Amino acid sequence: MLAAETLAEVAREVERTESDPEGVAIMTRKGRIYPVRLDGVSLKAAPLLKQETLSVGADSAHARGIADHSVASTSVVILATWGQYQRLLPKLRRQPFRLAEAAAEIDRALRAYLSRTPRTISGPHRSFVLGDRPRVLGVVNVTPDSFFDGGQHFDPPAAIAHAERLAAEGASMIDIGGESSRPGATPISPEAEWARIGPVLTGLAGRLSVPLSVDTRHAEVAAKAIDAGADLVNDIEGLRSEAMRGVVAKSGAAAIVMHMRGDPTTMQSDLVYADLRAEVFGALADATERAVADGVPADKILIDPGLGFGKSAEQSLELLMHVGEFRSLGYPVVVGASRKSFLGWMLGTDDPAHRLEAGLAAAVVAAERGAALVRTHDVAPTVRVLSLVRAAQGLVRGATSPALDLDGTVGEPDLS
Repeated sequence: MLAAETLAEVAREVERTESDPEGVAIMTRKGRIYPVRLDGVSLKAAPLLKQETLSVGADSAHARGIADHSVASTSVVILATWGQYQRLLPKLRRQPFRLAEAAAEIDRALRAYLSRTPRTISGPHRSFVLGDRPRVLGVVNVTPDSFFDGGQHFDPPAAIAHAERLAAEGASMIDIGGESSRPGATPISPEAEWARIGPVLTGLAGRLSVPLSVDTRHAEVAAKAIDAGADLVNDIEGLRSEAMRGVVAKSGAAAIVMHMRGDPTTMQSDLVYADLRAEVFGALADATERAVADGVPADKILIDPGLGFGKSAEQSLELLMHVGEFRSLGYPVVVGASRKSFLGWMLGTDDPAHRLEAGLAAAVVAAERGAALVRTHDVAPTVRVLSLVRAAQGLVRGATSPALDLDGTVGEPDLS
């Protein structure tokens, strides 16, 4: 057996046979199945979709109730190779029952999932690049009660020094927060939050070359932080607030849209999901659509599945292992696993101080699966372990074989 899970890896293995380069391109697109899930496919559309997938040599799975008409709609998983999708999509575009719309969504999702093109995101003060390599977002908690480092950097000079240290260790961005979001944390007012982080942001003005992020769910705090030098708003409530969407849209800041049910005081009270990944994916899709509709440019949005925020340990681990799926929404994916309790569950420890190794492993898993930004307390070791991921990805993407464009023709080698 050959361990070849990406198009570039398949191309390398075919190349090893010394095949003709044109043949390599033709055969590579037959070498990997891409499962695509569609929700809400109607009773009339599902059998037609099945028929069309079979006609190109692919297949699809739907609810057994479609056969006896006991369900009105179903989720569908399509199993097809690259080349089969290229034959399937034109067929679906000619079909009724919203299958033409489904074809457009499949095409968009495949393009987003497979794209490896770096993107430059412009903030009000600085620009930053994502997608060229796994990057690190360093955490500065200006709080007395954060679950890991609460109180360590509560004094503004200590927080400023810590931010400078994290930048020197290789953080591509610094995330500054003044309100703890650990489960059950006591909320604070926007005024109290700004009193904590305002002096830090103003103290860092002109002292760091890397962009600054503000970790807040309060629109008024975000607005002040952007004025003070922040380029990114990291909102654990996922731009749920219309006021927050307005601040981001008007300021030109980028934003991380995170998934969380409720707020930190209530988020762990409801951990029941009918389908965890589908519900988190759908919630992020809805949140980003609202943001774009309210004027936030799509090219300034990042998404975060919210490990540990309204999820059990098992659920957080499941999201981590499938984080690459969220790339199909078309936005850079952020993962924050550092020192979190689900890592302690895996290690059998309640002490965040003993979760470093698990956090590094989670960072590697996230980056290997396509996360663009890893949020961490432990910048130096995370930068070092991600250098391995970068080297491995560079080796794979450096294959000399031509890549495949979405119409099945030879294109630039930026897909894997």
